Amino acid sequence: MRKEQVDLIKLESPNKRIESLCRLARSYLSAEQVREVRLAYKFSSSAHEGQKRQSGEPYIQHPLSVAHILAQMHMDHETLIAAMLHDVIEDTSIAKPIILEEFGPEVTHIVDGLSKLTHIEFESQAEAQAKNFQKMLLAMADDIRVILVKLADRLHNMRTISALSPEKRRRIARETLQIYAPIAQRLGMNAMRLELEELGFESLYPLRHDVIARVIQKVRGNRKEVVAKIRSRITRRLRQESLVANVVGREKHLYSIYKKMREKRLHFSEVRDVYAFRIVVASVDMCYRALGIVHGLYKPVPDTFKDYIAIPKSNGYQSLHTVLFGPFGAPLEVQIRTNEMDQVAEVGIAAHWTYKMGETESKAAHKRARDWLHSVIEMQSHTTDSQEFLENVRVNLFPDEVYVFTPKGAIMKLPKGATAVDFAYAIHTALGNSAVGCRINRRLVPLGTQLNTGDSVEVLISSGSQPNPAWLNFVVTAKARTSIHHSLKNLQADEAQILGKRLLNRELARFGLSIEEVEKTNLYSVLTSFKLLDLNSLLVDIGLGSRPAPIVARALGGEERTALEASPIKDSGLGPLIIHGTEGMVVTIPKCCRPIPGDPIIGLITTGRGIVIHHPSCKNVIEYRSAPDKWVDVQWASDLNREFSAEIILDVVNERGVLATIAAKCAAKGGNIEGVEMSELDDQISKMRLTIGVSDRKHLADIIRVLRNSKPVVRVNRKRK
Repeated sequence: MRKEQVDLIKLESPNKRIESLCRLARSYLSAEQVREVRLAYKFSSSAHEGQKRQSGEPYIQHPLSVAHILAQMHMDHETLIAAMLHDVIEDTSIAKPIILEEFGPEVTHIVDGLSKLTHIEFESQAEAQAKNFQKMLLAMADDIRVILVKLADRLHNMRTISALSPEKRRRIARETLQIYAPIAQRLGMNAMRLELEELGFESLYPLRHDVIARVIQKVRGNRKEVVAKIRSRITRRLRQESLVANVVGREKHLYSIYKKMREKRLHFSEVRDVYAFRIVVASVDMCYRALGIVHGLYKPVPDTFKDYIAIPKSNGYQSLHTVLFGPFGAPLEVQIRTNEMDQVAEVGIAAHWTYKMGETESKAAHKRARDWLHSVIEMQSHTTDSQEFLENVRVNLFPDEVYVFTPKGAIMKLPKGATAVDFAYAIHTALGNSAVGCRINRRLVPLGTQLNTGDSVEVLISSGSQPNPAWLNFVVTAKARTSIHHSLKNLQADEAQILGKRLLNRELARFGLSIEEVEKTNLYSVLTSFKLLDLNSLLVDIGLGSRPAPIVARALGGEERTALEASPIKDSGLGPLIIHGTEGMVVTIPKCCRPIPGDPIIGLITTGRGIVIHHPSCKNVIEYRSAPDKWVDVQWASDLNREFSAEIILDVVNERGVLATIAAKCAAKGGNIEGVEMSELDDQISKMRLTIGVSDRKHLADIIRVLRNSKPVVRVNRKRK
């Protein structure tokens, strides 16, 4: 909408505005439904009586304008009523039960979903924003009209944003570009998305907006002439082939020009001569005929054709896209689609309520929107932190996609950069959690391999496997990220519970007790004082290092029984805690000193990480020597059956093949090289750092001895911090 039109609307009185709205609504709603919309206006006007916006106009102008935007999209009367009432609960004394009594449950649900959580104190603006957004999305899962009203609300706020302070304008504009414009795009509402982007760009980057606008104004006359000539030529050729079509030429929007300049680091002159044309025809068959005609008129640019009719985008968008070598050396972007596809492209999910839409198209658009919403709600169920949830939604909103095939030939849509792990979680959370490998185009590849359009992907699973924390370094979908976090938290809790039980039993044994023998009244008293629900929660806290086991043991009854009274049978529990190296995420072997079996070790209880195993000489443990309550007596198990990482430093002669020689010597002794770093000391000698997987200290000593006797090695030592 042009600025002049917005200013004109501001001058209209609320009475004229409601009459305009009702005239528009009568074009597609019944007389009774229009009457209900008018009643909602009177109710809202009375509720907002005396309230004014920052611009000074009566507040009722805002809900009226929001309803008008939705009426232009031919939304149903309940949506228009909800738009009229969307700020009533939040900004007036009217309570939710009154809305329910006057307008029914559907309208009330939409209005409640849009009302902010004003009665809760938040630590920050970011937390409040995230919580309110989370509440709105949960309401959307039941009724998608919640987000349609919110988008119309945001659009009108952006049209009138000039009345706000510069700081508030920037915050709202950034939120619009990061969240609401991408949501509009995700729901296929192209016209609304473009206006939100243009208004957001103008408010967030006013100087950049003005510079690009001025340059475009200078070249606009010539551009219009070129666009008119190309449009005329395309129309004439289609008519010669007896194909009836509506051809529209357009200039690129300022924000799309800015994004292209920023992402591709281009000068304005390199993007300004791109022309875009839309060809709208009556049927799918005509779309492909029109494609052949324009390819005959102008040569296509290789590898630029995209068929979104055969494979629609996730937001329901369908069209043929091609780029042509146009006159004057300028590329032409051409989109070809049917009238129904054009309607969906402009209003997206709102087409579900448009009476002109066919049933098949509207159901398909609605289903895709619901599929996306359900994926968002699934993310929410795996995320306890609202700000983390909001960040995951942001990640999930950008629809650059690749199309891959399942082993049965079904098409899966994933974001650009998605990996086999993202693919597995997109199919089912259980499949992702148990993935151990994959085949892409029948070839075994790592799980972190990025997928390309056309790939056939098969995930290999194992029933005993668990998600790997390293997957978080390369997954791109929000569902994969939240599912991995959720599984790891559960896995860590299970491991912490087992470790916590071992630690608590060791301490209770000093008093002749075990967990099973603790009196129930004592246990309930301790759980109440610690504000915990059950024994398992207590054991998890102990295992994660949040509560020292000796203190808990005394609280559970040890204070009433001295160590002298303890039963001799229980003394066996006082030995060192046995470390197997397979305890998972609650027993950590750090990189600072890399202890291996055979080394002396000590355990340090660290909050959130459980027990960290160090070598006694490690510099990182010195500061804890005065905190004995954080130490645990630990000992390596005698039956270890896994590799541990050790680091050695070598000075080697600079000669061809030295790394291969070192690798061969290590392999001959069963050492697995996990990492290599090299740096030159001078022209003749280089320093090499090797991280090697070994079974114990004797195994490492054998490897060092072999390397020390190797010809290119000058010096070799084990590295310690």
